[in-house]
Amino acid sequence: MADESPLIRSLRAAVAAAPGDVPLRLHFAELLLAEGRNDEAVAEAAVALQHAPGDADARALMVRAMGMPPAPATAPAERAPGPTATSAAPTESAPEPTRTTEPTGLPESPEPTVGKAPAFDWDAAEQQVQDVVGPRFLEDPQTADGDGTAGDADAWDVDAPGAVRLADVGGMDEVKERLEAAFLAPMRNPELRRLYGKSLRGGLLLYGPPGCGKTFIARAVAGELGANFLTVSLSDVLDMWIGASEKNIHDIFETARRQAPCVVFLDELDALGAKRSRTHHSGLRNVVNQLLTELDGIASGAGNEGVFVLAATNVPWDVDIALRRPGRLDRTLLVLPPDATAREAILRYHLRERPIEAVDLGKLVKVTEDFSGADLAHVCESAAEAALLDSARSGSVRLITTKDLLGAAKQIKPSTEPWFAAARNVAMFANEGGLYDDLLAHLKRKRKL
Repeated sequence: MADESPLIRSLRAAVAAAPGDVPLRLHFAELLLAEGRNDEAVAEAAVALQHAPGDADARALMVRAMGMPPAPATAPAERAPGPTATSAAPTESAPEPTRTTEPTGLPESPEPTVGKAPAFDWDAAEQQVQDVVGPRFLEDPQTADGDGTAGDADAWDVDAPGAVRLADVGGMDEVKERLEAAFLAPMRNPELRRLYGKSLRGGLLLYGPPGCGKTFIARAVAGELGANFLTVSLSDVLDMWIGASEKNIHDIFETARRQAPCVVFLDELDALGAKRSRTHHSGLRNVVNQLLTELDGIASGAGNEGVFVLAATNVPWDVDIALRRPGRLDRTLLVLPPDATAREAILRYHLRERPIEAVDLGKLVKVTEDFSGADLAHVCESAAEAALLDSARSGSVRLITTKDLLGAAKQIKPSTEPWFAAARNVAMFANEGGLYDDLLAHLKRKRKL
């Protein structure tokens, strides 16, 4: 204002520069009150109370600015009538002989007596300053608007290090040994890793028939590394807007770098990283190009240190070959149907809460060779349905027996057979560079060539 004194103008600028400085704001309010600008003093006191709720000085100043007398901490039994203070300084009020500290407020329910000032009406005060006092708590503008890095990081669900370990994977000793040698041992031994110049990054492609536990193995690897886990599927990436899919890929890897150590699990890689030569839509080709860039760590100055990329697919021959070159998903692991030990563990798991009687798991394991984990779960479900139907018809509960399980296994054909029929031709006629040597060796052992 033009008629303000230089001191008032200076204090107003200082308060604007440090809005959270409550003593400075109260000093400014005192000067306003001394100049008779009570409304402005009330506003400043209200803002001070917003920053420091319950502050005794701020409340006392607001009482004086609104023309009310300060209340004693303890009301005396009898008090002679006397003059009341309005907007004068505290020294103008008659001192209370029993008061030892500054008054912190008025009694909640004062007894009306002759000559006493009426109780302060806080509701009326609130109505008077409601347009002056803003909300006490503000939303984080970055999170509220979705423009900041905090909002982007929350857009992707990152699971904390889980309790699943490779020891929880039944059987599959060959798979565990290859994981240990090619992937886990260098990560667990930092001294040896530094000695041999091994970077703390990696890429591993899991492939094999569907339902054989590739996702579970990926979570077990994350558990072994003590790393966060971020699952990425096609629906997480694709977007109808031009450039949005590539940005999603970039944001996913940026989130993983911030949450390092982190395992990024690319599920159904054949859909996300299909061969560009077979892709007619330019948007899908751009997604593959962006994925290649992120795997190289070009988009980040620090690279992908601490980011471990695992991918799974049922048809690795449909994955773009550039994704499998050295430095990207350069290690490949065939995940076969569970062996006998793994099948027994899976069957025990799916029967653990069902009413069973003298089940011979040995017989069941023998007749379920080449069954996937999903097939074994279906066997248990079908046997339970048969026992439930009999119980409903007879009116008495019947337990699940070995006969029920063997009957269900006989009716179900392994879902892995069509996959091996298609993979056989690839292993025999499209094994460039020995990409499918492990698959070829398995087919020879099973005499499927």
